[in-house]
Amino acid sequence: MDVTRLADGLWRWTALHPGWTPEEGGLDGWEQEVSSLYLEAPDAVVLIDPLVPGDERDRFFDALDRDVEHASRPVAIVVTLDDHERDAVELRERYDAETWAPAAEATKMRAPVTRPFAAGERVVGGIETFGTGRGGEVVLWIPEHRTLFTGDAILGSPEGLRRCPDSWLPEGLAPEELKARLSPLARLPVAIVVPAHGEPVTEDAAEVLRAALEA
Repeated sequence: MDVTRLADGLWRWTALHPGWTPEEGGLDGWEQEVSSLYLEAPDAVVLIDPLVPGDERDRFFDALDRDVEHASRPVAIVVTLDDHERDAVELRERYDAETWAPAAEATKMRAPVTRPFAAGERVVGGIETFGTGRGGEVVLWIPEHRTLFTGDAILGSPEGLRRCPDSWLPEGLAPEELKARLSPLARLPVAIVVPAHGEPVTEDAAEVLRAALEA
């Protein structure tokens, strides 16, 4: 587990995905280490695409319990797509948390979704949502911290960021259409991009994002 402070009240943590196999790595795949976000917003502690580190559960929960108690506000979970519900069930039960997820993804999830939403709606914590065209998947924009959290549509890469492989696109969604759907992100005043798969971009993030979207 690696924990990184991105801003006051905004932390990224990593965990090894238990369902990963080496065949799923490589340029057209994803790596075992994945990212989640902890956000202290005025109305809630928000856990985004949360995965509990299996090898450091006690350390993780000691820290999270302490932070939640100190924040003294309700806990909410936000999921970008059904494959990223990860440990939403356990965390929902532990903290009596509301679970927010795109309505089109909610029926595919194990976790009971108490707050389904449509792409384009603002959700808990003042987070704005942008559709990708990959089913109900959304990208999350945290205006307070000028931070973008991406699900699977935008990945980390050695160069910084890249759009997901064409093989990840659903039938009927062409690469050019994905680019068009993601293009509004290039107009945001982005300072940080946190991909769910890959390293965060904190230097020249807006330029790195634009280059990935235009490639």
